Amino acid sequence: MRGLFAGKTVPVLIVLLAIVLFWYVMAVVMNAPWQETLNGRANLTDVPLLEFAQQTWAQDKPVLPAPHQVAGGIWTGLFGSAITAPRSLAYHAGITLGATMLGFALGTLLGIGLAVMIVHNDASDRSLMPWIIASQTIPILAIAPMVVVGLGAVGVTGIVPKALISMYLSFFPVVVGMVKGLRTPEAIQLDLMRTYNASAWQVFAKLRWPTSVPFLFASMKVGIAISLIGAVVGELSNSAGGGLGVRLLTGSYNGQTIQIWAALFIAAGLAAMLVILVGWGEKLANRRMGVRA
Repeated sequence: MRGLFAGKTVPVLIVLLAIVLFWYVMAVVMNAPWQETLNGRANLTDVPLLEFAQQTWAQDKPVLPAPHQVAGGIWTGLFGSAITAPRSLAYHAGITLGATMLGFALGTLLGIGLAVMIVHNDASDRSLMPWIIASQTIPILAIAPMVVVGLGAVGVTGIVPKALISMYLSFFPVVVGMVKGLRTPEAIQLDLMRTYNASAWQVFAKLRWPTSVPFLFASMKVGIAISLIGAVVGELSNSAGGGLGVRLLTGSYNGQTIQIWAALFIAAGLAAMLVILVGWGEKLANRRMGVRA
């Protein structure tokens, strides 16, 4: 038991259990007013506490769904219909995943390109960096509808507007991380490369780029998570294209809170898996570069 508690599994399970118990309690508290109304209409009085709690955990449209209701909504959404069916959460998750990956790829390439320009050109450093920082002060909820409507007016629809919104969010951490990483080499290291008569490309490829790889993967883990957020926000602005954002929107319109929470958990699971994939890529890159674990 001492060995189990010394690791990570048991403490994490204890925290998870505490969260689930607190969730059940709050489901009773938040659903109680409506359940009292329902019991009053049915002339049910003096309902035992345990039975009343079970009633609050079984409402069709609860204010706060119980954990088992959310789990049931996820199971039904993923396996209750064909993957290609519009009611399937797997179908909508695939749409969101496609927009996320495209936006993340574009954002990463844009971020790396801007970082290289900023590090190697003083004018770009002075002119671009303030605007890059200022771009992130604009709420994405204000930009997303303009992007979707503007591109739709010129015939660009589907995955592209959502990918561009994801790119807008994901390029920023990559720029910041890569600028820091490309500037990591010390002056003595750069002087040594000049002593060897290395060209600018050789300095970049053999010194700056290898030292920036850890910063790149750290920023990519942040970028891919917020890229998913960008895709969902883009879907909220375009309900015709499908995606988890559309499921959130329709659930909100119809009061289907279980559907909303199920879509949220699917989105969170997708983000976690994508971050794990980036972590695996980091380990592979470190292994190829000869970094010892």
